This record gives sequence, structure tokens and C-alpha cells, in this order.
Amino acid sequence: MTDRSNESLFTLIRSLPELFTNLIKAEIEQLKTKAVHMGKYAGIGAGLFVGALIFLYFAIGVLVAVGILALALVMPAWLAALIVFVVFLLIAVVLALVGVAFFKKMGQDPDPVESIKQDIDAVKGMGTYDR
Repeated sequence: MTDRSNESLFTLIRSLPELFTNLIKAEIEQLKTKAVHMGKYAGIGAGLFVGALIFLYFAIGVLVAVGILALALVMPAWLAALIVFVVFLLIAVVLALVGVAFFKKMGQDPDPVESIKQDIDAVKGMGTYDR
């Protein structure tokens, strides 16, 4: 950068658009660099997280196998596997029923139009409302 201490006011004012343009370009380059940097590390982090989830998935399968093998110590292996299957099936049914209940509650939210009508009635002094 040049020494601008001896330049006139008009020269300095004339150079403002160029300085402003250079500043904007530098800021845009900095934003691009930051976006690339963040994208790179976010991608690596997401990949490692997915890898961890895959290993967790297999670990849960191993834990199920351990449960079956542990039950097989006190009963036949086929019965142990069947019991674990039935327990998982019951858990799945309960979760599905709870999910269906939540889906049914979705439609039970108050209608905004009806709520506005009730508010207008309350202002008019008509209808039922909390006093």
C-alpha cells in the first residue's frame, strides 16, 4: 500500500470506490475460504459420526446375541432366541402404538381461524371465555 499522507483530499475521495471494491473483494474471498474450511471439517465430522453409528448398529446386534446366548445357558437356544424376538416385537408394537397416538394428536390442534373467531366473540362479550 502506498503512503497517502501527502495526497490531496480530492485524490483520496477519488480512490474511495477502488478501496471499497478491494475491501468487498477481500471480504468475499475471506468468506469463501471460511466456507471451504467449515465445509471440509463438517464433512469429515459427519463421516466419522456416520462411521460411529454403523459400529453402534453392529454393537447392538452383538449385544442381542449376548442376550440370546446368556438365556441359552438356562434354556434351549431356540427358546432363548424366540423370547428375545418376542420382547423386541412387543417393544416395536408399543412404540408403533405410541407413534400412532402422536399422529392422531396432530389433527387435534386448535384451528387458528376458530381461535380468532373466539377472540372476536370475547371482545364483543359473546360466547364462552375465561374471565
